[in-house]
Amino acid sequence: MSSEAHSPTDLQQLYETRFAGRSGYRKRVWEVLCRFFSRWISAEGDVLDLGCGWCEFINAVPCRRKFAMDLNPDAERHALPGVKVLQQDCAEKWRLEDESLDVVFTRNFFEHLTSKSALGKTLLEAHRVLRTEGRLIAMGPNIKYLPGAYWDFIDHHLPLTELALLELMKKCGFDAEFCAGRFLPYTMSEGRQYPIWTLRLYLAVPFVW
Repeated sequence: MSSEAHSPTDLQQLYETRFAGRSGYRKRVWEVLCRFFSRWISAEGDVLDLGCGWCEFINAVPCRRKFAMDLNPDAERHALPGVKVLQQDCAEKWRLEDESLDVVFTRNFFEHLTSKSALGKTLLEAHRVLRTEGRLIAMGPNIKYLPGAYWDFIDHHLPLTELALLELMKKCGFDAEFCAGRFLPYTMSEGRQYPIWTLRLYLAVPFVW
């Protein structure tokens, strides 16, 4: 997240409160989601989890080298051994070499940036560190379908639709391989914790997304 939005201490306090009592459930959900995303992520690849939060994705995904980026100091505490955590502003130059990654993965993160300029700088950095055949996998809340609920979180700053994000990604050098306006339910910070088997069924039937 851009340091213009919230300080590391703010982020630490905010997410500790928001996800209290749900860390175990979130971990199990991401174990299932990582199997779904494995079709785009090689077990021999080098992967960055951008806006990693508590590292549920990067801890679970099978790959060769693992990186995680977040301003929240709790990322270091939640990362498993073997995950290199980069605590930095994503809109500044990343501490990674050119063409050093196969996948940059991010979820529920871009909306936390404070401007489209910061998002553009972040996408340019992702493009810089990805290899020629590398992929950026991004998902997050779509303002098109959440015009009111989107603003129920104090750290949501940048409203995006899938088409707006796609347009900026193309401007930053990416080609679209797959784009879906709807995918997962909006948030895991509140509401019912559904059985994990229902998630597996949901992912297997795309028309219900």
